[in-house]
Amino acid sequence: MLQSFATAVPAYEQNRGQRYGVAAFRMLGRLMAKIGRIRWLMVVMAMIVAAVSYLDRANISIAAPFIKVDLGLNDKQLGIIFSAFAVGYALSQPFAGRLADRYGPLRTIACGMVLWSVLTSITAMVSSSMAGALGVLLGVRLLLGVGESVIFPAANRLVANWIPPKERGLANGLVFAAVGIGGGMAPPLITAAISMDGWRWGFWICAMLGVVMLAVWLIVVRDRPEDHKWATPAERAFIEAGKAERGVVNSNGLVSWATVIGNRQVLLLTISYFCFGYVAFMFSTWFFIYISSVRGLDLKSSGIYATLPFIGMAIASPLGGVISDWLAKRTSEWNARCLVAAIGMFMAGGFLAFAPQVADARLASFVLACGSGSMYLSQSAFWTLSANLGRSSAGSVSGFMNMGCQLGAVAVSFATPFIKDAWGWSAPFVVTGILAAIGGAAWLLIDPTAVLREEPGDRRADALPSGNLIKT
Repeated sequence: MLQSFATAVPAYEQNRGQRYGVAAFRMLGRLMAKIGRIRWLMVVMAMIVAAVSYLDRANISIAAPFIKVDLGLNDKQLGIIFSAFAVGYALSQPFAGRLADRYGPLRTIACGMVLWSVLTSITAMVSSSMAGALGVLLGVRLLLGVGESVIFPAANRLVANWIPPKERGLANGLVFAAVGIGGGMAPPLITAAISMDGWRWGFWICAMLGVVMLAVWLIVVRDRPEDHKWATPAERAFIEAGKAERGVVNSNGLVSWATVIGNRQVLLLTISYFCFGYVAFMFSTWFFIYISSVRGLDLKSSGIYATLPFIGMAIASPLGGVISDWLAKRTSEWNARCLVAAIGMFMAGGFLAFAPQVADARLASFVLACGSGSMYLSQSAFWTLSANLGRSSAGSVSGFMNMGCQLGAVAVSFATPFIKDAWGWSAPFVVTGILAAIGGAAWLLIDPTAVLREEPGDRRADALPSGNLIKT
């Protein structure tokens, strides 16, 4: 499939003048080229695609109360359905990163968009009259996780190709603001669709958005500055100079999996990101159910207050990147990346543990939003360090790291109904607070100046064919 995109993209490019809206993209390209900021257009495109992908994964948690009634499911079955996505997502992460390293983010993400748009449409077709409806829904969500698994490792590869190291904090912060944007869009959009014509229309709308973004992505994005005719020689030189300043050289080499998995810094990042994922996915799975069914807010109010944590994420993610980049230019990399991330996760732990004690549902939602925002102050640091550490294997390193995050998502999706049945709804939030603190502690042990190097004798045969290897 990836190889077919290798020929499809040039053909699409040749015919794009006949396609609706291409004049607007050309005008935008000329404007960005004039100011020498095509690299930031690539970041914005990655952010928009990631927002649409997050909308596709969050929609089921908003529709869950209605799907539960329609298909006759219980909370534990819903937890398994939520987990199915996370399992597919988690197990695909290392391979998704390797695909991005080998074939480039343009084709890798395009394939992902095709797959998740089709599967989102299929979700809308599942009905109680269908034999084995639960099994079908589980299978669709599992494959949806596989399709969406490419987004962030491939986006990180795009950032590594286009953005000099000193600008990567903000770049990654913007990309991951998409989680807040997509997650924040989901409650009002899906509840509006449900109110008008039932829960299935929420999934149809998400699928259509994916198709539109696929067309835009193929027109605007290219893997590297030298591939993009909108990038000026001056901007290309600036990007290369920024990489050279940190000692990053163009390379076709991918380090072995043994080197990635055995690296202390990668393991610490992965452990911390597991904790991050456990906390973050509490908001995209059980939070809407918590404020609507447990706290008693009606559908309209739940749709409004469920956006607060995601607004916090959207604000804090680029803010954390700006703070981190600012400190990197004035102090040490450890202060800029590790200390900022640790403080954010420690603060999140405090907010999350305290929120269930707040009696008013609306105020509790605000406190939880402070927790999610504090957590996302650390987000850009994970991906900046994985890009700096991995260099030509940035996709592979970030994919392995993100597998840890998604295993955290599996854990929170599956464990939450059992924890709340045993100890009440306060307990799941206390657990998230404890894990946030553990993740913050792991950051204090990380060396942000380390570089992943192939040790003699560590080379293993890669799990994927050689393909078209792209340069850093």
